[in-house]
Amino acid sequence: MTEAAEGTRFGRRAVLGLLGFGAAGVVFGSKAQGLVDKALRPLTVRDRTGLTSYLPGSGRFRIYSVTGHSPKRTAAEYRLTVDGLVDEPLSLTFEELRTGLPQTRLTKDFQCVTGWRVEDVEWAGVTVADVLDRAGVAAGATHLRFHSFDGTYTETLTLDQARRPDVLVAHVMLGEPVTRVHGGPVRLYVAPMYGYKSLKWLERIEVTDSLEPVGYWEELGYDVDAWIGRSNGRRDEPA
Repeated sequence: MTEAAEGTRFGRRAVLGLLGFGAAGVVFGSKAQGLVDKALRPLTVRDRTGLTSYLPGSGRFRIYSVTGHSPKRTAAEYRLTVDGLVDEPLSLTFEELRTGLPQTRLTKDFQCVTGWRVEDVEWAGVTVADVLDRAGVAAGATHLRFHSFDGTYTETLTLDQARRPDVLVAHVMLGEPVTRVHGGPVRLYVAPMYGYKSLKWLERIEVTDSLEPVGYWEELGYDVDAWIGRSNGRRDEPA
């Protein structure tokens, strides 16, 4: 594929995403954005496309959601369900995720498919692999489907992708508990893939034997395998 063709392909995808944001009125209030700005002031973002300047957000991370709201669940209320093709379905509390399973810490970039990047973000949580080992994966399973408690977003990974050591059920981001606007109290973080794979407000991990249905953004035309620099017509550096 030529550079021109790749650029055209990305342009269509980006415009589609932007139209989706605009049509849904995807904005959080200025107060929330101001708080995020203050929290993220030490960080830098590289936006090589300029497209994100048209979106409301923090000025570093871009905070948007097609649902038009930021769902809320306290740490005390939170449960992560793990079900589907597993030996033992799980319902894990926030405290069990924080103290009852091996903890992994990473410092990695967050790269959005629209071009901006936040460098050297501190993450901590439980690898998806350790969660799967706790539940036990049944024979015939090939994929995972992740569900958000916003009621809209879903994402998918193959079992091999999900078992990477840099794929987390994250409860710490930027060195602090994951905030509500960043998808807390618990979110998915998929380090080697573009940010749309890192599902916010993670509620359920479903183990399946099929890719279908694909995730929310893939239904809109984004690549299922969202490797940074190798998908969606982009040539970004790996995180």
